[in-house]
Amino acid sequence: MTFQTSVFYAFSAILILAALGVITSRNPVHAALLLVLAFFTSAAIWMQLQAEFLAIALVLVYVGAVMVLFLFVVMMLDINLARLREGFLNYLPLGALVALLLVAEMIIILGGRYAGFADMPAPPPLPAGYSNTKELGRLVYTEYVYPFEIAAVILLVAIVAAIALTLRRRKQSKYIDPARQINVRREDRVRIVSMPSEKRD
Repeated sequence: MTFQTSVFYAFSAILILAALGVITSRNPVHAALLLVLAFFTSAAIWMQLQAEFLAIALVLVYVGAVMVLFLFVVMMLDINLARLREGFLNYLPLGALVALLLVAEMIIILGGRYAGFADMPAPPPLPAGYSNTKELGRLVYTEYVYPFEIAAVILLVAIVAAIALTLRRRKQSKYIDPARQINVRREDRVRIVSMPSEKRD
């Protein structure tokens, strides 16, 4: 076994253990930290596949932004863990069935003769002037432009739906109506009172 293969198996084992810890951890902060570890190990595996841009983007975007935001939300909110565990046993059979179906599909696809991962050689060394970013942009905006646009529309719909579901109006808050502010007249806001001047004795 070569050094590169041993490093790959080491990172893969860490990734699997971290992913299992995410779904089995009872503390949401621990689950978020284990997910950060899973992202780091995934980035390391991508580095071995000579996809440096994707690895750096995974660390910067997900670890540096998304997971930090998750940690802030989890630590700032008062999450009732006992309430979250309610009904866990009711959904356990369905969740286990879905998990087994996913594992079976992955075994069939990755272990079948159509995938051919067992006979796939290591990626060849790239030339000095090769750019992962340029090649990724060329593929995204030429061959995969329609799936890219569909994914963008789906993410936009998800953002709008998340905002609509979490938007809560408070009765104590004062809201501003821009239309009423624009249509206001001077007579509605200012009243000029004419009072005779008085002389002091």
